[in-house]
Amino acid sequence: MHHDAAPTATRQPPPVATTISVAPAAGSITLASESGTPIPDLNDQSPLIQWQGLNITPVETTYTNLWDYLGKHFTLSGAGGDGRVQAELTWYAQHGAYLERVANRARPYLYYIVQKVEAHKMPLDIALLPVVESAYDPFAYSYGRAAGLWQFIPGTGRNWDLKQDWWYDGRRDVVASTRAALDYLQYLHGQFHDDWLLALAAYNSGGGTVQRAIDYNARRGLPTDFWHLDLPAETRAYVPRLLAICQLVATAGHFGVDLPAIPNQAYLAQVDVGGQIDLATAARLADITTQQMYLLNPGFNRWATDPTGPDTLLVPLDKQTEFEKALAALPPHDRVQWATHRVQSGDTLGEIARRQHTTVAVIRTLNGLHGNLIHVNQALLIPVARKTLADATLVAEARVAQHHYPRRDSYQPGGRIVHHVRSGESLSTIARHYRVNVTQLAQWNGLSLHSVLHVGQRLTIHRQTARVLDTAYELPAGAPNTQRVVYYSVRNGDSLYSISTRFNVTVADIAGWNGISSAAYLHAGERLKLYVDVTDQSTSS
Repeated sequence: MHHDAAPTATRQPPPVATTISVAPAAGSITLASESGTPIPDLNDQSPLIQWQGLNITPVETTYTNLWDYLGKHFTLSGAGGDGRVQAELTWYAQHGAYLERVANRARPYLYYIVQKVEAHKMPLDIALLPVVESAYDPFAYSYGRAAGLWQFIPGTGRNWDLKQDWWYDGRRDVVASTRAALDYLQYLHGQFHDDWLLALAAYNSGGGTVQRAIDYNARRGLPTDFWHLDLPAETRAYVPRLLAICQLVATAGHFGVDLPAIPNQAYLAQVDVGGQIDLATAARLADITTQQMYLLNPGFNRWATDPTGPDTLLVPLDKQTEFEKALAALPPHDRVQWATHRVQSGDTLGEIARRQHTTVAVIRTLNGLHGNLIHVNQALLIPVARKTLADATLVAEARVAQHHYPRRDSYQPGGRIVHHVRSGESLSTIARHYRVNVTQLAQWNGLSLHSVLHVGQRLTIHRQTARVLDTAYELPAGAPNTQRVVYYSVRNGDSLYSISTRFNVTVADIAGWNGISSAAYLHAGERLKLYVDVTDQSTSS
């Protein structure tokens, strides 16, 4: 007996493997299929559920160079800038060697900061704010006592939980200061009704300054956006400067500036070291130089991590595993080197601490002391540095760069530029270069319009677009590696003593650096050059 065959079900073909590629320049999408099955148009706005049976995986453009990634994702606009952004862009394009140095300095930190900016859902433009703030120098220090990549002054740093003591300054810590800066910027963004340009202006000059300018315009029926506010000259240049550097990065060819490539991948790993450790020892365990350890962890003022924390160190990602293994195998007594000091007649705890690069508090804790009383021949346990921060040649590379790119122009606070005359230059050519009036240029320098200039002669130009000093490049040979040049403008009531106290230097030093008498009377507006050790500023008032 034959049975009628059951109806045969229509079989569906197996899912087709499909590759989607995006052509960034045109924004178009093309599909390549392994079969002749028709592939829907991805520009079709119909629901994706209709595309059953397809395994569609968008393939995003891969950026191997972090500059390329950033350049495609900036979002802040300079529209309405009234030429201010263009003026800054022109300056950057004309000073390519400066930007190359800044880019090289940013290499260890930029990817980490980009990650954190993205995690905060903030414009990626902000990742380049340290270019404007500090030229990406982690040891940068300003005449206003602002420190680190993000240039926090002491009070604002404390407001945003940045610890500052003898051992450690969170304003220079890459992780801590980045967290604080982004939190602060987000706070300002909310305060100014989600306007990023106003938030950035407030980061520079303070929320109160910006709000007063807004209120002033509002009372007069004037626009209250950044471009229309009457703000300090520094702030008026600050925001355009960030927009200009972003535009340069985003433009093909970077206006002729050779930005050294930075891999678009993680470079740093954060490791909990579990307590105080000598930084030279940590560097040996991580198989990096002591110089690298200090550059990646610039928040530490001394030769070891802070005994009260933080207990984390940044190391190169490719060194993390071996570092953690070596750290686990390190005997506790080898984490910090100790020595015994036999108290001599006339010794005090303060003098011993100063000589041994430690603090009275540390000596007290180690030796169970409850006061400052010590006795001759008493044995005190003292922590000893294997290698101090001053020993590390952090700016050796900078000195090589200085040889190839000699520094001729100094951009100083208040908009002053010191120009060193080159062969063939005249007052008129210099005036055109800086876009200033030739008569003003002559007046600023006590010259006539017919004065003959000499090669090497220094001329002062006054502008309202002062840029961050590359102070690491102005240090004399043999200077401590944590030292930076600070140009301080004397204020009413200042004395050599008050300035020396402010920056933890001596009156004799200030006098010697500036060729003046230790008893000199200072005038408001006078400019002093100071060589400041940034690691001695955390506890200054």
